[in-house]
Amino acid sequence: MKKILYGVLIAIFIILGAKIFFIKSNAIYYKEKLEERTLVYINGNSAPRGRILDTNGKVLVDNIGVKTIYYNKVKDISSIEEISIAQKLASIITINEGTLEDLKNYWLIQNDNGKNLITTDEYKLLEERKITNADIESLKKERITEEMLADYDIIDKKAAYIYNLMNEGYIYTKKEILKGISEEEFAKVIESNIPGITGELSWERIYLYGDTLKNIFGSIGNIPKEDKEIYLNAGYELTDIVGLSYLEMEYEEYLKGTKAKYLVNSDNTLTLIEEEQKGNDLVLSIDIDIQLKVEEIIKEKILLGDSYPNTDYYKDSYALISDPNTGNIIAISGLRRNDDGTWSDISLNTINKSFTIGSAVKGATIAVGYKYDLIDMNKYITDGCVKLYLVPQKCSFKNLGKINDLKALAMSSNYYQYLIAIGLTGNIYKPNMKLNATEEHFNIYRNMLASFGLGVETGIDLPGETTGIIGKTIADDLLLNLAIGQYDTYTPIEVLQYINSLATGNRIKLSLMKEIKNKDEIILKSQPEILNQVDLSEEYLNRIREGLKLVLSEGTGRIYVNRNLNAAGKTGTSESFYDSDNDGKVDVATITSTFAGYFPSDDPKYSVVVITPNISHNNGSNDTMYYGASKITKDITNYLNELYKN
Repeated sequence: MKKILYGVLIAIFIILGAKIFFIKSNAIYYKEKLEERTLVYINGNSAPRGRILDTNGKVLVDNIGVKTIYYNKVKDISSIEEISIAQKLASIITINEGTLEDLKNYWLIQNDNGKNLITTDEYKLLEERKITNADIESLKKERITEEMLADYDIIDKKAAYIYNLMNEGYIYTKKEILKGISEEEFAKVIESNIPGITGELSWERIYLYGDTLKNIFGSIGNIPKEDKEIYLNAGYELTDIVGLSYLEMEYEEYLKGTKAKYLVNSDNTLTLIEEEQKGNDLVLSIDIDIQLKVEEIIKEKILLGDSYPNTDYYKDSYALISDPNTGNIIAISGLRRNDDGTWSDISLNTINKSFTIGSAVKGATIAVGYKYDLIDMNKYITDGCVKLYLVPQKCSFKNLGKINDLKALAMSSNYYQYLIAIGLTGNIYKPNMKLNATEEHFNIYRNMLASFGLGVETGIDLPGETTGIIGKTIADDLLLNLAIGQYDTYTPIEVLQYINSLATGNRIKLSLMKEIKNKDEIILKSQPEILNQVDLSEEYLNRIREGLKLVLSEGTGRIYVNRNLNAAGKTGTSESFYDSDNDGKVDVATITSTFAGYFPSDDPKYSVVVITPNISHNNGSNDTMYYGASKITKDITNYLNELYKN
């Protein structure tokens, strides 16, 4: 029996020893578990976001520290003591007065919580659970009269507002009392050493180039209610400031800073555990000097338009520049001249507003003719008109005489494109014929256009990109219109990707981000991303490129760029419509002018797209129709050429 007892005791000691050894060896683990249950940590109120820089390191968007007054609740403090704090603060700072509700709460705290406002019978009803505490509080506030509040002066009214701010939210979180306080008042608050009151910096965005690109940068603000769960699951707090749109939203995970971390002590004071860290810097491919020059040129030409006939509705223009080999955007500009002479940045229209671009599309639509063996490359035909059944005659802008595929591009023959579309339907043209065009014929064109980037998203790193409008109606004459860029519409950014695809043979994703950096460390670097290869052989692409060079040397674009520039491109004019009286209905037929090109043609370094909506009335002269895009294009390309040579 003794042996058994001794055995049991030894076993118990072994188990206890093992347990003690296990606990000691896992002391850190248990300490952490204890701290999780007993210690409270909170984050600071804000941390500076990363800056936004241009490709040369010039700061475009930075942070500015805003002096802010906070309250952190003092342990075991009474409401009356907090009223005293609010009064002291109210005597120093310039702040709003409280609402009537704030004043009533303020009065109740100073008057025994309004117990004498409730009758004995009402308290009895409360005990009997026939009314609730909420009913009692409501009755108290109803019975506080204006006369009872009449003695409150301006300090009391401000203190009532401050007290309300001091008691919003969780008890252990800092409460923002006043942001943007003056230097003088900030100093007085700090010197007053009021319990629980601190002065700190919060951070706001500052734009070093005013409104330039501000819409593209996007906005920041509080977490949208509808996205609350997404952000909470990602570790955000509801009071955090986040990117709400465009670049700020697209690169939120990199731009956001890391807030300071504090331990809440037993007396509700705070001990700093981790310093705040600024977010990563977003470096753009944008060259701010080129961007500003483009804006200057656009403004100058829109103003100059006043001296031309039929330019009553010419209010805005768009210009984009990129590196066609990488898809990186160098400048992205849209400007509108308002009726009062001021200017509005409408650069976001480049990704979400679409236009008919007319003959500028022919570099892609002629590819249908090459792919489906509908073009004899060296055969000359006589330019003319097409007359379909029950459709008015369709012609080029003038009789162009003898043309082949190259001259058809150079001189922008509609007739040549019509014959390709007719051939695609399996027909040979004869007057008053029916084509019996089908959806498949439209899809063949649209698939080819899409392989260049027209009618599809470009993949640009800006949330909210839209594509143009794809026509739904299937008809013979509309197939011909599609072939000359007079049916579907495209955004300026799609047109940029299209001309890049012509220049390189690849549809490359467009991007504004060059790299993301943390000081000198590169966190992420933009790499060209090929979305697809153009659906055409290199032989035919080179043929189109040859035609685009002729456009600028001897064709419709010869006034758009200097001939010694060695550029390639395509011009376009299209019918458009304008709402002249802002009643939501278009009532004036206008002309929109487009240019899309690149240079040097044999080794492209720059691509340029210029769109000038409503440049002329529909009956304007050709000189006026070409005016906007041609003059803007020439000034931009001359400027870029000087940079390239240097």
